[in-house]
Amino acid sequence: MQVSKINWLFKNNAGFYLILALLLIALSFWIFVGNTFLQKIVCSLFSLYFLILLVKKYSANTQIIVLILVLFSVVVFLNKKTINFELNEQSKIKIYPDQVHIKDDFLSGTGHFEGGDILIAGKVSDEQKKILKIGQPIIMNQIEGKCEPIESATNIGEFNYQNYYAAKKIFQRIKFTNIQLAPVQPDLVGKLHQLRYSLQKYFKKMPQLLSFFASELILGENNAQENQEILNNYRDLGVIHLLSISGLHVGIYVLIISTICYSLKMTDEETFLFCVLILLFGIFLSSGQAGFVRASLTYFLGKICKYKGYHLAQVDLLGLTCVIHMLFVPRLFMGAGALLSYILALGLQLTDSFNELKQSILLNLLLTPPLLLFFYQINFLTVLFNMLVVPYFNWVVMPLAFINVLTFGFTKQLAPLFEKILEFGEQLIGRLSQTQFGLINFGQINWWQCLLLLVVSIGLIVALREKPESQFNFKKISATLIMLYTVFFSMIHFPLRGQVTFIDVGQGDSILVTTPFPRKAYLIDTGGKLNFSGKKVTPQINRITIPFLKSQGINTLDGVFVSHQDADHVGDLGPLLEQVKVKKLFMAQGLIKNPSFQKRLDGRIKHTKLVELLAGMQVKEPQITFNVVYPYQPGEGKNEDSLSLFFRLANKNWLFTGDLGQEGENEIMQKTALNIDYFKLGHHGSKTSSKPEFLQAIHPKRVFISAGRNNRFGHPHQETLTTLTNQQIPWVSTQDCGMISWYYGGMKEPEFNYFLRRGKK
Repeated sequence: MQVSKINWLFKNNAGFYLILALLLIALSFWIFVGNTFLQKIVCSLFSLYFLILLVKKYSANTQIIVLILVLFSVVVFLNKKTINFELNEQSKIKIYPDQVHIKDDFLSGTGHFEGGDILIAGKVSDEQKKILKIGQPIIMNQIEGKCEPIESATNIGEFNYQNYYAAKKIFQRIKFTNIQLAPVQPDLVGKLHQLRYSLQKYFKKMPQLLSFFASELILGENNAQENQEILNNYRDLGVIHLLSISGLHVGIYVLIISTICYSLKMTDEETFLFCVLILLFGIFLSSGQAGFVRASLTYFLGKICKYKGYHLAQVDLLGLTCVIHMLFVPRLFMGAGALLSYILALGLQLTDSFNELKQSILLNLLLTPPLLLFFYQINFLTVLFNMLVVPYFNWVVMPLAFINVLTFGFTKQLAPLFEKILEFGEQLIGRLSQTQFGLINFGQINWWQCLLLLVVSIGLIVALREKPESQFNFKKISATLIMLYTVFFSMIHFPLRGQVTFIDVGQGDSILVTTPFPRKAYLIDTGGKLNFSGKKVTPQINRITIPFLKSQGINTLDGVFVSHQDADHVGDLGPLLEQVKVKKLFMAQGLIKNPSFQKRLDGRIKHTKLVELLAGMQVKEPQITFNVVYPYQPGEGKNEDSLSLFFRLANKNWLFTGDLGQEGENEIMQKTALNIDYFKLGHHGSKTSSKPEFLQAIHPKRVFISAGRNNRFGHPHQETLTTLTNQQIPWVSTQDCGMISWYYGGMKEPEFNYFLRRGKK
């Protein structure tokens, strides 16, 4: 059906359900997402506009408008009403086998209690693992441990699990120390979960790539740690959407089912009913993945309208799909997946009259704003890479994956051949991704910039659909869009302000120092965690520092200063060097000879210049000079050899001493007169540093403590905090504030921003 043009001057009746859906979306953002006054105002204005539009243009449908708004209000009320889990002797949690994972004696996943869902995590015994692997629903009782809210992100750019799980209406997490498990007989829902668990086990028996693609395409899940390289390759090329269960898969399922049904001489109605059952089962298998639900609902509604003779424009069919979807999941658009899925679907409707190349370009243009909001980078050659990768995925990956799923249980002889084919294909994609062709680290735009770019992009597409005499509007809108992207890119990459930011890396140190335009970026330590298990783990830097740097548009560090060899300061240096270009690596003299430090550099130093430092030396860089105040003698990279730096920015003096102990502080006092404004407290605030005499000598106006929450060392120590209080020195900690940033330069006065407090002090 030809897409009807939406006339915003109220001259026809097309677009009713689309506008109704936009009204619900605006209301949902106001209710669930609006955290600031400005966000509330913008959401209110959009809601009011769409409501007035509906009332004036579709006055005959007032009853439908009122009905939907009432239903949505009831659903929102019920959805906002949450029941907190209370941990006591009578507490019980039901576990389905497909919703939990066991790795290295550690159980994690989702459980269910009478009032809702909850995350669970903790160690289990060998006997308990046997019970869990039976595959039956299990009751967890006699739970000992701690129940707490899911923590939010504590750094700019960090993935926010609190928001992610809130979209699923999960708000709490249990970290148990002891539990009892008891299998129960499954009901209908339990049997469906058993079936899904059986598929999970079935897929795990397959070779790695076949297992990965089968899990992605059928269950909408994957082992990200084992397959992170594949995910990164697809993401960098801009084709990550191929790995999600989406409308493409629904179309394939319907085509296959319809072909089989028609060959069996089944009627159109019978075929439709069979497709409905299969797609509903697919929705369950994919755990309600937004793209799959959207495409399935659209198929259901489209067929019903066809049978009933209803004439509904495609944009209205999408709008009605969205309305129904939100009546079941009012928090739908809190997740990036749903937002991208519906924007893509709307874009397909708006661009259906263009040729394939132009449509692909416009769709990527439409998806770019939310991609920059959530992932900070784009590939301007995505259209080309889609033309190369999509045929491979559609005609090689999907057929091989599905054929293997159907045959693996009977014969495993085909799997090795299929795996070899996929290995060859993924190697080519990996090589293409490694070239970094077309990849732009744009940086993170904020919500209002994303909204503005999205609105202008839609306006551009609408202008292109108009008659030739409207090309003047197209040129104006194109120029506006180019100007906006240029301005936003310049704001990120050519900032008028610099920063000193204490990254919340837990029990460790990592500080980013940047200068105003022309921006130079330096990192003092990288953070990291001790790995006692000896097994390969995902570096912490991938979750915290790398996303932060990308959000800032930083893909090159002019210098990295390493204070000493401890893992909580330098543990993630290797992964950093692998992913970010580092021009110079600075360290105290002698550290380079340390064998454990050398291992961190092996095979990772290409064009990075290594510079050894001692007290009295200076690192003179544009707009900033780093003065080395310790150590005075070469060492081995231990705490007592910590590289200590002093620098001055915006008339403020900063001092960083790593994990330097009190003896080192004594030597600094004896040999250097320092007047310090801001000081990073030594050794995470332990009682061994900093000593009262040293603090009295430098008397900082503010002290910063970088320490992990609930760390096993008890940092910061109460004795140290008492010293700060007695000397009337204000202090702030990443434990309480998350990321701590100090911004300077430009036309503003220097100011602090505490991520978790959302305030400036």
